[in-house]
Amino acid sequence: MLCPHCQSAKGVKNGHRQGKQSYLCRNCNRQFWENPQAGGYSAEVKDLCVKMSLNGMGWSGIERVTGISHNSVINWVRQAEAKIADENYSIPETDQIDELQTFAGSKKTVWLWSVVNSHQRGIIKFGVGDRSLTTFMILWQMIRGWACFLYITDGYCVYPCLIDECDHLVSKTAMTRVEGENCRLRHYLARLHRKTLCYSKSVDMLYKSVRLLIYYLKHGRIPLLS
Repeated sequence: MLCPHCQSAKGVKNGHRQGKQSYLCRNCNRQFWENPQAGGYSAEVKDLCVKMSLNGMGWSGIERVTGISHNSVINWVRQAEAKIADENYSIPETDQIDELQTFAGSKKTVWLWSVVNSHQRGIIKFGVGDRSLTTFMILWQMIRGWACFLYITDGYCVYPCLIDECDHLVSKTAMTRVEGENCRLRHYLARLHRKTLCYSKSVDMLYKSVRLLIYYLKHGRIPLLS
């Protein structure tokens, strides 16, 4: 029996592990099995679990159905999100901005701020934080350079603090695009469902999940996991 680590033939039987014959190499003192199987989950299994999380299932639900630890699924979501590169998008002539309420950590209220092109599907910028002017200011720094013809919002008080009156339209009825995108986020992510028991344990994980979902809804796939 050749040792897979040092290719030595000085392997001797060394009991059983998980019902399989174990060997000990006298040359390098490492244990090994005969005909070892590749460890870990396949890329297909990882892809399926991540897609389940992006189609309305919570971490615990995925674990109950697949038997795979929710911690593994969370790690795969993190890995997939890390592979997303910044994408080009067309600068909108008019955009719509809105906030969506959810929870994170110990049921702390957080807000997801979304920006969409009034004439195209999909969220092009977003931010996560509280509902203060400080949080909106961070988002505003991302989009102010667009110099849009019109920024459409609801009547929340922070918007006029940064958006010039001549460029600002306050109209709930003109915000159907962004409200539709927020509705899609609630539909696809379990933690964003109304009156749900699911919620993100951290703001960082909420951000990564939303970013991955936006990519998934745009391309119909997730970045490949090895």
